[in-house]
Amino acid sequence: MNEPRLPSTTCKTVAAHLTASRRTFSAAAEENPPDTASLQAALDACTRGGSGSVAVAPKASGSHHAFLTGPLTVHQGEVLVVDSGVTLYCSRNPASYQVKGKPTCGTLSSAEGGCAPLITVSGAHAGIEGVRAGNGSQGRIDGRGDQDILGTATTWWMLARQARTAGENQQNPRLITVKNADDFTLYDIDLLNSANFHVTYQNGTGFTAWGVRIKTPADARNTDGIDPGGATDVTIKDSWIQDGDDGIAIKGGSAVSIVTIADNHFYGTHGISIGSETAGGVTNVLVENNTVAGTDSSGIVSGSSNGIRIKSSPKNGGTVSDVSYVDTCITGVRYPLVFDTHYASGSGSRIPYFTGITVAGLRAVNSPSNAQSVFNGYSAAYPLGLTLRNVSLDRNSSTGQYAKIGVHNSTITPSGTGVTVPQAPGGGSLPNCTFPAYPQL
Repeated sequence: MNEPRLPSTTCKTVAAHLTASRRTFSAAAEENPPDTASLQAALDACTRGGSGSVAVAPKASGSHHAFLTGPLTVHQGEVLVVDSGVTLYCSRNPASYQVKGKPTCGTLSSAEGGCAPLITVSGAHAGIEGVRAGNGSQGRIDGRGDQDILGTATTWWMLARQARTAGENQQNPRLITVKNADDFTLYDIDLLNSANFHVTYQNGTGFTAWGVRIKTPADARNTDGIDPGGATDVTIKDSWIQDGDDGIAIKGGSAVSIVTIADNHFYGTHGISIGSETAGGVTNVLVENNTVAGTDSSGIVSGSSNGIRIKSSPKNGGTVSDVSYVDTCITGVRYPLVFDTHYASGSGSRIPYFTGITVAGLRAVNSPSNAQSVFNGYSAAYPLGLTLRNVSLDRNSSTGQYAKIGVHNSTITPSGTGVTVPQAPGGGSLPNCTFPAYPQL
């Protein structure tokens, strides 16, 4: 996979006319985000068929570097290119995102779906990209989840915490949603402070995320980083991901295959995950040369600190096969290795079956004293099929059941009901680990 490039042609340039003060704007602007219409008009004017892409480029103008916008739609064949030093700020007005006939955006409800995402991608050969400057700065989208929902004294993140206590759903907008859009690219863009999930990609072939920097605190609930679901030919590479839920979660409600997750760094997330939806099957996944830290860049410890994780249950289970984790480095994580077919005690008739899973080169350091790994297959008929080769953990406590786990040069030897541990073939070595600090944005 080659690194993406910015589009060679620009269809429309939209000039900034706002300057943010502490990431906020005048009362009138906050009530009616002034850049929604101009940005959407440019996007509407540039949609095209075929495989070529053109840019719609929000750019700075003099001392103005900010846009304030509500929901936007990126069409087929166009790329929203945010210039270096420019920030698209998301509306704080929940009415901006309201979905007709759904619960009120910005409130709690037993139902879901009250808020549209900030950006919806609706066609093939599209993208959201940033211009990267020589000093490392690149285009930015700020969800402002840490700021008060307009007309309230409650932030989007506070609402998410209230939802957990109340047993309801927070009606918060996602940042970017891509559906049925083949050949989508996310490149050199900063995504900050999302009110909910940062990026979801569903039911498409060809998704590349490269040079993406996600920065949201580890205690911001339900702020997944990048979630590809029902997808084929996925690459997530050279990215920095910090958020309050899964760093990456491969969702297999529909079939997922041919996925590469390589050379990324994770901070304070819930780990590099597959599931919990696996009913459609997940296969042919390579997770290589990644680092995972259990604490974010501000020192906030993950609320569910995992390293690599496959999770499902009979509620939404299926087969996960041919998954390789190569040269993974983990620091300060509570659960370094998690393979759990009874996630969240889900019940139903869809059997989760994890087989052909290989961990080849993994080192965990600075683990808390209560660190523990999980090796839970579903049953004797559907055991966890796993190989641990060149695995070094500094805490080797584990639970396990119904598993056949081949082991070579591993500090951890799983045990439990129905667990067998045959000798696995040798080869390879332990990774040499360094853990880079999250870059200054």
